[in-house]
Amino acid sequence: MFDWESIRIFLAIAHAGSLSGAARALKVDHATVSRRLSALEGDLQVRLIDRLPRSCRLTPIGLEVLKLATEMETEAFAIERVVRAEQSPTLGRVTLSAPPVLASNFLAGTLGLFRQRYPLVQLSIVSQAQSVSLVRREADIALRLYRPTEPDNVIRKLGAMPFALYASCDYEHLATPADWAFITYEEGLADMPHQKWMVNTAQGRVIACEVSDITTQHAAARTGVGVAGLPIFIGDADPQLQRLPFEGECFCPEIWLVVHADLRHSPLLRDVMGFIVEMIGREFDGQNLLTGHPIPAF
Repeated sequence: MFDWESIRIFLAIAHAGSLSGAARALKVDHATVSRRLSALEGDLQVRLIDRLPRSCRLTPIGLEVLKLATEMETEAFAIERVVRAEQSPTLGRVTLSAPPVLASNFLAGTLGLFRQRYPLVQLSIVSQAQSVSLVRREADIALRLYRPTEPDNVIRKLGAMPFALYASCDYEHLATPADWAFITYEEGLADMPHQKWMVNTAQGRVIACEVSDITTQHAAARTGVGVAGLPIFIGDADPQLQRLPFEGECFCPEIWLVVHADLRHSPLLRDVMGFIVEMIGREFDGQNLLTGHPIPAF
């Protein structure tokens, strides 16, 4: 009988398109991936994947096995979620996926209070711009800056995060908007809504520099290199920055809290979600930076 771990690695190879890609995704070495694939093919006595110089290609039988293996994985994750939903409300580990702007500039600052309230809960905050799969247990809870659409998840809108334009108080072109230079994202992030808003706002004016995240944009703006588009809760709190007059289109992404339907009643996750809702209400609603209403129970 084949090993489930080998099936898991086969799925990773199929998703990544290469052995090296699967190794990176699983955080194991290339040799382990290759050995596990060979073991699976040996147990089944069939070739599942053609190893090409820079990629892998599923054989016809490999495609059939992929369908069945995906179903197996779905059921395995369902078992994990059922067990997870019965965990103690005061003990366990919870993984929260959040966009970098919230992970670094908001959630990190709440960890001390969280630890005081829930000393036996280990909260793991994963800062990532891309969405993760709650079905595949890549995270237990997620915060997203757009309305999620996955059918298996339960969602709640927390509010909206308004942005404004900021520059250093010493920026030489504060009084001459025609001379503003802008701080934007690097080319690989051209499809991000924030980047599209910045490019539209610049209206052909100079791009002073390109960086990969909001934290770096904030730091760059403080040097006086140009104008950055920042969340109001970050920009207004920095005495070295000045909010600039702006009458163009507003950028105000929504903030959504997401949990898989199987875990919505987990006492452990409900505690964490309740904490997130409370912190957002306490830190933002009072400053009129996030708009929204009390969130009903999941």
